Amino acid sequence: MMLFLSILLGCALAFLLLLTGPLFGGIVAFGIVAGCLFRGLYLLNSLHNKMDRLLPEPEKESNQDPLESAQAYKQYLNDKGYTE
Repeated sequence: MMLFLSILLGCALAFLLLLTGPLFGGIVAFGIVAGCLFRGLYLLNSLHNKMDRLLPEPEKESNQDPLESAQAYKQYLNDKGYTE
Protein backbone atom coordinates (compact mmCIF):
# COMPACT_ATOMS: atom_id res chain seq x y z
CA MET A 1 0.00 0.00 0.00
CA MET A 2 2.89 2.36 0.79
CA LEU A 3 4.41 1.65 -2.63
CA PHE A 4 1.16 2.57 -4.37
CA LEU A 5 0.89 5.75 -2.28
CA SER A 6 4.49 6.65 -3.16
CA ILE A 7 3.77 6.14 -6.86
CA LEU A 8 0.70 8.37 -6.68
CA LEU A 9 2.56 11.09 -4.80
CA GLY A 10 5.42 10.89 -7.30
CA CYS A 11 3.02 11.28 -10.19
CA ALA A 12 1.37 14.26 -8.51
CA LEU A 13 4.76 15.87 -7.87
CA ALA A 14 5.82 15.29 -11.47
CA PHE A 15 2.60 16.87 -12.72
CA LEU A 16 3.12 19.90 -10.49
CA LEU A 17 6.72 20.24 -11.67
CA LEU A 18 5.57 20.16 -15.29
CA LEU A 19 3.06 22.93 -14.59
CA THR A 20 5.60 25.24 -12.97
CA GLY A 21 7.80 25.57 -16.01
CA PRO A 22 11.09 24.11 -17.12
CA LEU A 23 13.45 26.26 -15.04
CA PHE A 24 11.79 26.04 -11.65
CA GLY A 25 10.67 22.45 -12.22
CA GLY A 26 14.16 21.44 -13.31
CA ILE A 27 15.74 23.02 -10.26
CA VAL A 28 13.33 21.30 -7.90
CA ALA A 29 13.66 17.96 -9.71
CA PHE A 30 17.46 18.21 -9.56
CA GLY A 31 17.24 19.01 -5.85
CA ILE A 32 15.07 15.95 -5.23
CA VAL A 33 17.42 13.63 -7.14
CA ALA A 34 20.56 15.09 -5.54
CA GLY A 35 18.98 14.88 -2.08
CA CYS A 36 18.11 11.22 -2.62
CA LEU A 37 21.65 10.45 -3.77
CA PHE A 38 23.24 12.22 -0.80
CA ARG A 39 20.85 10.51 1.61
CA GLY A 40 21.76 7.13 0.06
CA LEU A 41 25.47 7.88 0.50
CA TYR A 42 24.88 8.88 4.12
CA LEU A 43 22.98 5.65 4.82
CA LEU A 44 25.70 3.56 3.15
CA ASN A 45 28.35 5.30 5.23
CA SER A 46 26.45 4.72 8.48
CA LEU A 47 25.90 1.06 7.54
CA HIS A 48 29.62 0.70 6.83
CA ASN A 49 30.50 2.21 10.21
CA LYS A 50 28.10 -0.12 12.04
CA MET A 51 29.49 -3.16 10.23
CA ASP A 52 33.04 -2.12 11.15
CA ARG A 53 32.08 -2.03 14.82
CA LEU A 54 30.29 -5.40 14.70
CA LEU A 55 32.77 -7.47 12.71
CA PRO A 56 36.04 -8.53 14.32
CA GLU A 57 39.34 -7.40 12.87
CA PRO A 58 41.09 -10.01 10.71
CA GLU A 59 44.40 -11.30 11.98
CA LYS A 60 47.40 -9.56 10.47
CA GLU A 61 49.79 -12.51 10.66
CA SER A 62 48.99 -16.16 10.36
CA ASN A 63 50.73 -18.50 12.77
CA GLN A 64 50.17 -21.45 10.46
CA ASP A 65 53.10 -22.79 8.50
CA PRO A 66 52.59 -22.40 4.72
CA LEU A 67 54.24 -25.77 4.11
CA GLU A 68 51.74 -27.41 6.46
CA SER A 69 48.88 -25.84 4.50
CA ALA A 70 50.27 -27.14 1.23
CA GLN A 71 50.61 -30.64 2.69
CA ALA A 72 47.02 -30.53 3.97
CA TYR A 73 45.83 -29.43 0.51
CA LYS A 74 47.72 -32.26 -1.20
CA GLN A 75 46.28 -34.73 1.32
CA TYR A 76 42.78 -33.42 0.58
CA LEU A 77 43.32 -33.87 -3.16
CA ASN A 78 44.61 -37.40 -2.59
CA ASP A 79 41.59 -38.26 -0.45
CA LYS A 80 39.20 -36.98 -3.13
CA GLY A 81 41.00 -38.86 -5.88
CA TYR A 82 42.25 -35.84 -7.81
CA THR A 83 45.86 -36.96 -7.93
CA GLU A 84 47.86 -36.66 -11.11
